Amino acid sequence: VQLQASGGGLVQAGGSLKLSCVASGRTFSSYGMGWFRQAAGKEREFIARISWRGGSTLYADSIKGRFTITRDNAKNTVYLQMDSLKPEDTAVYYCAADTRSYGLGPGSEYEYDYWGQGTQVTVSS
Repeated sequence: VQLQASGGGLVQAGGSLKLSCVASGRTFSSYGMGWFRQAAGKEREFIARISWRGGSTLYADSIKGRFTITRDNAKNTVYLQMDSLKPEDTAVYYCAADTRSYGLGPGSEYEYDYWGQGTQVTVSS
């Protein structure tokens, strides 16, 4: 599985961005997808996860109500709509694929076996 994330950039606080992650190499509709982020000097943080059909989602408390994860299986793409952005949302955002269901928990980075290259999101105050 290859993952290509895009859509990051510089935005003012209160603004919005929509990240995209295009997958290739395996039937996209057969596995769950997640988004993580890593701020400078901090550990990678779980943001959101969506099930293989898109019927189930999970969010970190830090972004709940502001971010929305969706997927379009026809386009092999998962999205992260980010609204009401705050300076503390500044980070590199990664998409990840859970193709093997290790059972480590949807919020664990070790549950995911393929990662995109990351896209930088910077929120100015």
